[in-house]
Parts: sequence; C-alpha cells; structure tokens
Amino acid sequence: MTGRGDGAWAQPEPPYSGPPPTGRYGAPPRVPLGPPPGGPAGWPAAPGWMAPGVPPSPPPPQRPHPLPARPVTPPGAPPHDTPQPYALLMRTRDWAWWRPVLGLLLFTVLYGVAAVVLVLVVVLTGVVPDLAMQDLTDIGVLLVTNASLIVAIPIVWVCWLVPHGLKIGWSSSVLGRLRWRMLLPWTWRGLATLGLAVAIGLLLTIAGTDLSITGPTSSFGWLLLVVLLTTPLQCAAEEYFFRGYLSQAIAGWVGRPQAGAVVAGVLTAALFSAAHAPPDVETFLYRFVIGLVLSAVVWLTGGLEAAIALHTVNNVVIFIMAGALGEELATADPGGALSLATTVLGMSGMVAFVVWVAVTSRRLQPELLSPALQLTAPGPAGPAQPRWGGPPAPPPWGGPPVPPPWGGPGAPRPWAPGPSTGGWGRPPGG
Repeated sequence: MTGRGDGAWAQPEPPYSGPPPTGRYGAPPRVPLGPPPGGPAGWPAAPGWMAPGVPPSPPPPQRPHPLPARPVTPPGAPPHDTPQPYALLMRTRDWAWWRPVLGLLLFTVLYGVAAVVLVLVVVLTGVVPDLAMQDLTDIGVLLVTNASLIVAIPIVWVCWLVPHGLKIGWSSSVLGRLRWRMLLPWTWRGLATLGLAVAIGLLLTIAGTDLSITGPTSSFGWLLLVVLLTTPLQCAAEEYFFRGYLSQAIAGWVGRPQAGAVVAGVLTAALFSAAHAPPDVETFLYRFVIGLVLSAVVWLTGGLEAAIALHTVNNVVIFIMAGALGEELATADPGGALSLATTVLGMSGMVAFVVWVAVTSRRLQPELLSPALQLTAPGPAGPAQPRWGGPPAPPPWGGPPVPPPWGGPGAPRPWAPGPSTGGWGRPPGG
C-alpha cells in the first residue's frame, strides 16, 4: 500500500456512472438549487431555493396599477364622452370644479380692466352709462351703456378658451356654434308676443296718464341707428354671461341636468334683476321673471338664440317707441293699478313666448344635446380575476373554477428532498 503525503490512507473513488436519472418532461428538478441545508451560516439563499419542510409563502400583494391619464381630445372631435345639454356643456371629459371658478375670476379681472377704460371715457366725455335703462333717448348715454356691456362677449370667450381650453362656440349652443338659422324664427315670434305686449303697455301708459305725445325726438334718426346696431349686441352680451357662462358654471357644479338648470335659472334671474338696479320691488320682480323666461327658452332650445332674440325684441321695442313718441314716455311711471296691469301684460307676453317656443320646437327640432365621442372603450370581458389582497373571485356561471394564484391543490409545489439514502437515487413519488 502506498501512503499519501498527508499520511492518510487513500480511499478508492467510485467509478463514474453517468448523469443522475431524469424524470418525465416537465417534472421538477431532482437536485435542489442553492446552498445545501448544512452550508455555512450567513450564505445568501439562491433565487428559487427553499429549505426542506418550509411551506411556500404567498406572493406579495399586488399593487394597483396607476390610473391611466385622461384621454386627449383629437383635433376637431367633440370634448364630451356622452351627449350633454346646454347647461352641462362645461362638464367635458377633463372637467374640474376649479375651472369655472378660475373663469369667473378671469371675467372679473378683465371686466375690471374694461371698467377702468370706461371711467376714462366718462371723464373725457362726461357721459355716464345708465345700467337701469331709465334714460332711453339720450344717444350718448345709450351708446356708452351698450359699449360697456358688449365688451362682455369677448371676455366670456376668453374664459372658455383659457380655463377650459375649449373653443368659444360652446358658449352659444350645443353644436359648438351660434345657430344663425334659429334667430329669425324666434325673433318674429318674440315680436308677436312680448313685443306686442310691451307696445300695448306703453300705449296704455300714455292713455291712462296726462303724458303728451310730442313726436319723434330731434335725434331720432341717430337713436334708431344706435339702437339697431348696438342693442342686439348688448342683449347678446347679457345672455352670454347670465344665461351662458354663469348658468353653465352653476349647473356644472350641481352636476345634474334638471336640478342644475333650475338652480342656475333662479340664481341668475335674481342676479340679472339686481344688476339692472331696479328702483322698487315691482320692477325687481318683473325683471326676475324675464330672467326665468330667458333661462326656460335656453333649456327648451339648447342654445342662446331664442333668449337673445326675446331680449333684443324687448329692448328695441322700448327704445324705438320712446324715441318715436316723445321724451316724456322714457321717464313715465303710471303707478297704481295701471302700473300693475302693464306689468302683468308684459309677463303674459313672456309666458306666451315660452309656450310658443315649446310647441314650435316639435317642428323646428332644435338640437338639445351636444355631439359626443367615446374615447375610453370598455375592456373585453374575460374570466374573473382575483381582487387585490382578497380571495379569488367566484367563477362565472357555466365555466370551470378559476385556480387560486397560490397554495391550491392544482398549483405546482416546490420540490422537497426525501430522506437521504446515500448516492444518487429517485425521490419518493418520482
């Protein structure tokens, strides 16, 4: 026998018998990965290695995926996912409650700048605007007053462009533009109802008082020109703000079509009447009813066209008749029962216009809802998935049971070595 240099007897090595036996395709490996159970302490465990006898731990809870970004409206596409009435046109797919707030603040700032310019005009010319509309025949006062209100139209457009990022046409109707074809039908119907009632009321005022008809004023021609060119724009400006942006902001905060329209109609009618500085309660109530009627026809027609037409008819008839019959009519106050009668007559003309609009809308068929484009398509239906951090969802009717994500009887289990028998051997159950 030959000894080794270390003085130990050499043991003969077993002959090589080839690789260890393998199982069928897809069977778990027979040799565990990672360090052996008896390895030195502190060794890191290899990925996927599990000590014998240790039950598998469930996977970590799934984290919810981040919410997808809001879809971007393609150029030329409507900004609404679902059709909306005029009162809720602000509730686009990127609606936020703070946008109307920012818009109203922007309107206040820009209109304040316009007011400063108006003050300079008043200082230079000595003409003071008359928001109460009491001086109906002074051309200078009427022109400055109308100009101070007309400036609200581009300011409202800026409020749609900047805080909302929408085109200015959504301030006019559900089609995103002013429907010019609707103006003429509503105008002559306004003349036949409210216009006729206002004219009869002025004639009753003359007949019931000692007012004398002095004929057209000396500057009636210029007055007629100013009224026909600027009064429709002045009426449109009031509608774009009160029945337009302000009403849409209030209805947008409410969020429901009918409730939003009612709340917005009442609040804006009160603000509309107060903005005209009424001298008494009767005048306040009369203009409050005008505000309600204008909101009603906006709801019935899906835009501002009917409200602009009725408002224009009311103001133009009053201004032209005051200029044509004499200056005394501009400041006439019959009082008593006659004043109440003319007020009721005017309200009757407004109600008649609303009824006519409701009946005529069946034939004219004005658009009441905006176009829409659904950009977020619903996902395809698939098998039930387990909820985050909870048990698996029940299977759909008629389908196979969904295996649990871990620990179920059908799930593969990691291999655990059997008792050592020395050398290579087939694990139990292999």
